[in-house]
Parts: sequence; C-alpha cells; structure tokens
Amino acid sequence: MFPTVREVIALDSVRIGAPRLVAGETGLDRPVRWVHSAEVPDIATLLRGGELVLTTGIGLPADDAGVRAFVNDLAEVGVAGLIVELGRRYTASVPRVMAAAAQKAGMPLVELRRPTPFVQITEAVHALIVDAQLAELRATEQIHQRFTELSVEGAEPAEVVHQAAQLAGCPVVLENLARQVLAYDAAGDRAEMLLDGWEQHSRRVKAQPSGSGRTGYDPDTGWLVTPVGARGQDWGRLLLRWPASGRDVSWEEPDAGLRVLPTAPPTRLTILLERAASTLALGRLIRRDAEGLERQLHGTLLSALLDHSLPVSEVALRAAALGIQLERRRLVGVVVRLRDESLAAGTEAGQAALRDLADAVSQALREAKQTGLTSAVDDRAVGALLAVRGEEEPALESFAAALRRGRADTLLIAAGSGVDSLREARRSLVEARQVAQAARHDPTGPVVHRLPNVGLPGLLHLLRDEPRLQTFVERQLGALLAYDAEHPRDALLPTLRVFLEHGRNKSIAAGAAHLSRPAFYERLARIERILGVDLDSVQACLSLHVALLARDALRG
Repeated sequence: MFPTVREVIALDSVRIGAPRLVAGETGLDRPVRWVHSAEVPDIATLLRGGELVLTTGIGLPADDAGVRAFVNDLAEVGVAGLIVELGRRYTASVPRVMAAAAQKAGMPLVELRRPTPFVQITEAVHALIVDAQLAELRATEQIHQRFTELSVEGAEPAEVVHQAAQLAGCPVVLENLARQVLAYDAAGDRAEMLLDGWEQHSRRVKAQPSGSGRTGYDPDTGWLVTPVGARGQDWGRLLLRWPASGRDVSWEEPDAGLRVLPTAPPTRLTILLERAASTLALGRLIRRDAEGLERQLHGTLLSALLDHSLPVSEVALRAAALGIQLERRRLVGVVVRLRDESLAAGTEAGQAALRDLADAVSQALREAKQTGLTSAVDDRAVGALLAVRGEEEPALESFAAALRRGRADTLLIAAGSGVDSLREARRSLVEARQVAQAARHDPTGPVVHRLPNVGLPGLLHLLRDEPRLQTFVERQLGALLAYDAEHPRDALLPTLRVFLEHGRNKSIAAGAAHLSRPAFYERLARIERILGVDLDSVQACLSLHVALLARDALRG
C-alpha cells in the first residue's frame, strides 16, 4: 500500500535534486508511510516510524557524537530513511560519521546534490500514498467480491486459479505437497516456460512468511507463495509470480550511482493470493467426499483425449506438470469394470463402489511401478491410460496382478492395443472400452481381455452400430419377434435361444427349458413355420444363433 524508499527516490521531484545513495542500501525496500521535513536534532521524539525525513542539516549538531546520536535516534524509532539536501550545512557531501551510522543501522541515507523544493517531494509522495490506498481499497473490494462469488458457486480449482491470474495479471500455479501442478494460468505467458521442470523449480522457491501471516515472497525467484489448507492440514501451495515475465520495473541513474530494482509485490496481491487460497480450501472441504483434485485433473485429460477438447500437446504438458510423462512412452488404454450389475448407477452404494475401484486402480499402478492417467469413464468402470516403462505385456500383467489381488472375481480388465504416440491414445482407450463392453458377460476368459479374446459376441458388440448388422437381425428374427409381441405369454424366442445354446440337442434343451419333450418339439415346429426355416439345417441354425448374439449386442 505504501511506496518504498526505492520508489520515492525514483520520483521526478527527487531526481531533479541529483540523488545519490550514501548508505543503507539494504533498507531501500522499506515502506514510506509519510514524509516529514525537520531541522531540529530531537525530531525523533515526534515520529512513530515509517517516515521519510527530509532535512538540510542546518539545525543538526556540529560534533560527531551529536550527529551519530541523531541518526541512531531516527533508526531506533523506525524511520524509513533520511534525505539530506547539500549546500546549506553540508557542501560536498554528508559527514562520514552520518554515513557510517546510517550504514550500521541499515537506514537509507540519500544526499541531494542540487537544490530541491521539499514541498514538491512531500506532495508527490503523499499523493502517491493516498492514490495507492484508494487503489488498494478498490482492488481489495473487487477481490473479496469475486472470490466470494466463486465460493458460493462452488467453482472448480482451475477456475479459481484462472480468476486469480486475471485479477493479478500474473501467472498463478496451484501445486500439491509433492510439487505436482494441479492447476495453472500463465496469464498470457507461454505455458511451456512456466511448467517446464516445475518440480525442481518449485523446490528452489524459499518464501519466508513476513509478519504474522503465512504468505511469503522469494525475491530470488520472484514467487509470492501461500499455503492452501484448512483445519491445520495443508494440502498444497498457491504461487504467484511477481513481476510477471518480461516486465521491466528497474530504473538506473548512472551519474547518481543508484539502481532501483523490482520491488516486492503490493499488498493487494498478498490479499488476492490468500483469498484465492481460502476459496480453494473451502471448496476442498465442501467436496471432501468427492474425487481428489488430482483425479479430477486426470479425468479432464482423459476426456480431452477422447473428445478432442484440448490439443494433444497441451494434454502432454499438463500431464507432465502432474508428474506423468506421456511422450516417448508406450501408451495402453485400459478399462476396469465392476462385474456386479446389481450396483445401480447413481446410487450411494454404486458411487462408493466406483470410488473404491478408482482408488484400487491408482494403487495398482503404484504397486506395478507404472504411471498413467486414471478416472471413472462411466457408472461402473474406471479408465486408465498407462504410460508403460519397458515391455508392454509384463507391465500389464503386473498391473492386473496388483489390481486383482483379493478381488479377482469382481473385476473385468480390458486393454486396447498399445500405441507409441499420444495422438493415437484415443484409439487405444476407445478399443479398451469396447472390449470391456463386449467381454462383460464372459465369466472366464483371460486375466486381461484384449481384442483377439472377445470372440464372436465381442465382434458383434464392436459392430453394433453398423446398420447392416441391424438389418440382418431384423431379417432373421423379425417375424418371431413380431409373434412374441402379439403373444407375450407364449413367447417363443426363449425356446429358440435354449435350443441353440444347447447345441441343437432337443432332449437336453427341453430339460433346460423345463418342458416335456412333446411340448418342446411342438414349440420348435411353430418357430420353423413362423420363420420359414428348417431347424435341422446347420447353416440355418448358425444364422439364427449369430442373429441372437447380435441382438444381445444391440441391446447393450
């Protein structure tokens, strides 16, 4: 909110006096709360700290001890700095004892080598303070209003980070405790420059909180940092880069020997960052029973690959910032389904089972020492894009073994064909989903179902959207389906199914249908008349059996 000594020295009203920094360069970033002109040696008793004192020195003591006491008194009450105009009391320069005392106290001491109207300095600085205070109040009100709206709306972390970056005009990054990027907004900068090697860069940011707050600024890296968490448990950090990349806020006056460097972030940015962190923490508490932030981001990236909502390059970049390398890796789409069809979609039990499955898939990846994106893809299945290190088959086997441990009979694992490019990853994911759908009624099968394992039912499932297959089903079974629609109490399609599923053995099929053989034979005869086929013909029965399997595929 207040200008610093460094900024005051850069003002035109000060620069006309040809300022030269004599001592106390370490205190140049002290805030200037007010400007006070004084020509008496005991002025310190009237000050409260934070003032920039202007003097010509005409009333200061003549002896070294008196000058030293004057400087020490000012430093003790916490003045921001001392500006001395040369010409009236001191001609060539300020006394050495004054410079030595100021240097020891770390208090900036500036001499003006040309006559300078103090009133112009006072007016300029006070106007700067008032304007800054008004701007800070307006900005703070806007910040509180916007983040209150975001809290009420239940905004996602990515939206909170985006709004923070928009309000600040600076890049903002949200990371977890493992230094993995959960959300970011480059604020117009290149994302590659912001996120490349993020973990290593983040660990170099050493921001010590100032005062009683938790927010700190690291001038070496230019990051303002605040923790994110609630109830005494931090789960991440929110970082804002100041100054933004490419912004030049330095000023140099070669003749004066002064250099004004980038200053610390203004107070409004600290307020903004802390308000954004509070909004994120509140949202996390509200969604504590929902998926974690990492899994939400995984789901966003998997969806982006499936529906092309983000460029592949951006998916790779965001995944890398999350600690998942998708480029130059063998990529395999995997879908894991729950076999228990009794878990109704959308019910509390179904949602809990799906969350448990998602946790199990993530844990299995860790146990198999593999990485990848994982997220729910429907109400009963979790999808994953494995970034395989090493051979594909052993990696899949290791992942499946870890996943099936203790729950082998409850899961179906399907995998698509491995690909070598992220641009082809969608094909592998879609194939895995199709294989999982096709194999879901197979109680045996391999540990990991793949396209060659799905057989005829799987092939028909993959072709279920083909109009010619639908026409084939109608041509083969349409008349029988029409009969059953008119006679629901005497449906014949189940009779045909049990006959074909038992290898056309009429005696065994009759027993399976719980009918006497004469009654079963009579039903088969009616089917032959309705369809106009000979059920003793192998070819006719084969066509009917394929049509039945195709109809099952069409019905889901």
